[in-house]
Amino acid sequence: MIKEGVVLGRRYEILGRIGSGGMADVYKGKDHKLNRYVAIKVLKSDYRSDQVFIKKFLSEAQAAAGLMHPNVVNVYDVGQDRGLYYMVMELVEGITLKDYIEKKGRISPKEAVSISIQMVTGLQAAHNHHIIHRDIKPQNIIISKDGKVKVTDFGIARATTSTQTISTSVMGSVHYTSPEQARGGVVDQKSDIYSIGITMYEMVTGHVPFDGDSTVSVALKHLQEEIASPAEEVEDLPYSLECIIMKCTQKNPAARYHDCASLLVDLKRSLVDPDGDFVFAGAAGNSDRTVVMSTEELEQVQGRGYSDDDDYDDDDDEEYDDDYDDDDNDRYNDRRRRKKNNVNPDTKRIMKILMIVAGVVVALLILFLVGNAAGFFNGPGLTRQEEEVATVPDLRGMTEEKARKALEGTNLGMKVVGDPQPSNQYEEGEIMSQDPAPDTEVALNTTIEVVLSSGEEAKTVQVPNVVDRSEADAERTLQAANLTVVHGEAQFSDDIAEGNVISSSPAAGTEVEEGTEVTIVISLGAEPATVPDLRGKSASAAEAALSDAGLNGSASEEYSDSVAAGNVISQSIDPGKKVDKGTTVSYVVSRGPETKYATVPNLIGKTESEARQALRDAGLSVGEVNDDYVSSDNVNRVVDQSISAGTSVEEGTSVSFTVNLGSEPDSGGSGENGGNSSQ
Repeated sequence: MIKEGVVLGRRYEILGRIGSGGMADVYKGKDHKLNRYVAIKVLKSDYRSDQVFIKKFLSEAQAAAGLMHPNVVNVYDVGQDRGLYYMVMELVEGITLKDYIEKKGRISPKEAVSISIQMVTGLQAAHNHHIIHRDIKPQNIIISKDGKVKVTDFGIARATTSTQTISTSVMGSVHYTSPEQARGGVVDQKSDIYSIGITMYEMVTGHVPFDGDSTVSVALKHLQEEIASPAEEVEDLPYSLECIIMKCTQKNPAARYHDCASLLVDLKRSLVDPDGDFVFAGAAGNSDRTVVMSTEELEQVQGRGYSDDDDYDDDDDEEYDDDYDDDDNDRYNDRRRRKKNNVNPDTKRIMKILMIVAGVVVALLILFLVGNAAGFFNGPGLTRQEEEVATVPDLRGMTEEKARKALEGTNLGMKVVGDPQPSNQYEEGEIMSQDPAPDTEVALNTTIEVVLSSGEEAKTVQVPNVVDRSEADAERTLQAANLTVVHGEAQFSDDIAEGNVISSSPAAGTEVEEGTEVTIVISLGAEPATVPDLRGKSASAAEAALSDAGLNGSASEEYSDSVAAGNVISQSIDPGKKVDKGTTVSYVVSRGPETKYATVPNLIGKTESEARQALRDAGLSVGEVNDDYVSSDNVNRVVDQSISAGTSVEEGTSVSFTVNLGSEPDSGGSGENGGNSSQ
């Protein structure tokens, strides 16, 4: 561990350690020349004696230094001081994707796609510069405080080998490593895409697909076992995202995405069409450090990667795409169609054997014809095959004349492109950058494009504050500071008005060189709210739903025979409609069936039939009708009623009344009309 206060390269002061990986320690430092804070990655002592490793570390770091992108942790410088090999990088304040996943448990599909788009965009920039990361994992993805996703640790993974294949004891994190990387095959951009797929799998599920007690067991699972679809445990996972993850993690590299560009197309489409069927099939531990496998462990993986039944030739890397069992693609296509395979197993096995036999015969025939034409069978042809590629030398620091002399006899050409550029590292007339990068294997007669240094020291400027300013105003301000404006993906904002700048990267006040790209994000205004369906909900549930959507509610009441009292009958804005946040949605709450009232009519003096009709007309029912001897007046007329006339009662209420039978007859008479009657 380096003590605080140590200055490397007479420029970078160590302020304290902020992290540690498998091969390097990371320190916060200060660049006293440009007066800015930086991250300094220092190679651990275990690797300082390996000259091959050191050479690759320095060359790859220098190549990564030419990679400037908003989604990449930019490398500013690389050097050696007092036996310490260090790399100076952009200091990003934030959290690793690994910590973010552990904090949230699972990341929502929409957020996972958004993070993946930025991650893949950064990786695409690296691939365009012929840099293969080889160690993509959540620990190497940083989410800054302003939400920018950045890929880090470029160069370290590439520096773990001196050849194109992994033949030493160093290997990328085994939980995210591709099958071809685990078995020691050719590693290209498709290997990074496999690791991206594993990272996306972990984002949506909260764990890696394969885990085990040892690095060997995990590596063998990557080689032999099928990855279960994340949709099996994440029920609401969009279909398109499921297909994207499964295509990225195919064991056969030919079945994966060919490059980051094609993966980006599907990821962006997934945002607007989550359940679309547009992904086409092609031909975990908690460790925070790169896993180092011993030679014995690596030999176990490479020797046990496939059983004899896999018809696999360990010595033929060029036939790699054909080595995998055809069932890999069958399983992938079956998952996409979500249908059962109804093919008879015996028939399928016979067809598989026939296809393998035919493939072997065709492959042997092609190898024989090609080998015979190239002279493999008479000696000299082998020499010609080895000379078809050349390794690009490092021309940086040379003058144009010296560089052309250095290329003599290499079958490589050189072309100076563009105008000389300012450089703090190279003198006037010296080559400051080249494409392809040093140590890259290229075809013979390739032309190396170089840029010369003007010898001028690159001027620096502070990024002006353009937050909450209009897009046009922000562009003018940044251009006036001799900075290059790049537009990031527009975002919704509740705080910044539509058309104004939400953020800039690098942030305001950052000291950068003139001409540096500054990415600005423009506001789309407040994100529209979707009106929820309130019908049938209780009044309290309706208010909660509106509040969650950022809307206000206004309730009224009505009687309803069909909706239970207390529940919503209707709403003023249709469910699913997009409106501005804060909009008021009116809704009607049921009071239950309406209670109707009637006025009791005056029945006194009416005949029984008239009284009955009067009650029916008023919406009332006839109660008990009594006959009684009252007086000789108003015989057979109503003389009394149970509810007084003019009283308001509920409809259907029963009203009883008494009909006069006249004078009471003599006590000895029989009286034909004596007694009571009721109808």
